[in-house]
Amino acid sequence: MKIFAQISWFFATIVIVTSLAFMILTFRIFPRPYSRKFSAWLIRVTIFFTVEIKGKEDPNAQMFLLNHQSDLDIAIMETITKRDLAWVAKKELFDMPFFGLALKLPQDIAVERESKTSLIKLLKDAKHVLKTNRVITMFPEGTRSTKDVMLPFKSGAKIVANANKLCVQPIVLMQTAKYYNMKNLYYKPGRVTVIFMESFIADKSDENWLSDLRIKMQKVYDDELANDPSHR
Repeated sequence: MKIFAQISWFFATIVIVTSLAFMILTFRIFPRPYSRKFSAWLIRVTIFFTVEIKGKEDPNAQMFLLNHQSDLDIAIMETITKRDLAWVAKKELFDMPFFGLALKLPQDIAVERESKTSLIKLLKDAKHVLKTNRVITMFPEGTRSTKDVMLPFKSGAKIVANANKLCVQPIVLMQTAKYYNMKNLYYKPGRVTVIFMESFIADKSDENWLSDLRIKMQKVYDDELANDPSHR
């Protein structure tokens, strides 16, 4: 079974890379968000994963905050919403050959964590993105969590949301690493559950709203894990 899972991972990875290449090559023909969404759907259909959605997307949301476990997470999100998403990612990813183009071409937002000037640029880029009616989309953990416990949320999401008084919608992705895991070279087809939580307006007078949100998202994750046998 382990060998089969690794062969499946190799196939899925080829599909993901090919889909990204398609997005890059066709971006001038099918501009944002169409080339990216087509690429995401190509991944979803070709590697045979389905999505179950719980809750409802808020059409007024200006920021999506998601937990992060797998490289599939972006493709999942791109296929469940028609909105034009502006992903916030580490600058190192933008600098990578090939993959960096998949972020630069759609004009996503790069963050340099240890730089003070990067924060100013982040706020400037976020304001520009909002003017074009895109949804700022972030993984507040800053990196992939490897287990069923979310990592502490980094402050960037709160700074951007507070500065612009954004309508924020949290989204919980269930066990995506169980289906595609880059570290363990593992993939299996399956059904991914996505939970849209209630949206809210960021309030800078509440200094703890981001850390409190992590607790709420973790509870939603834990409750879903406990109550739905398909996650076990």
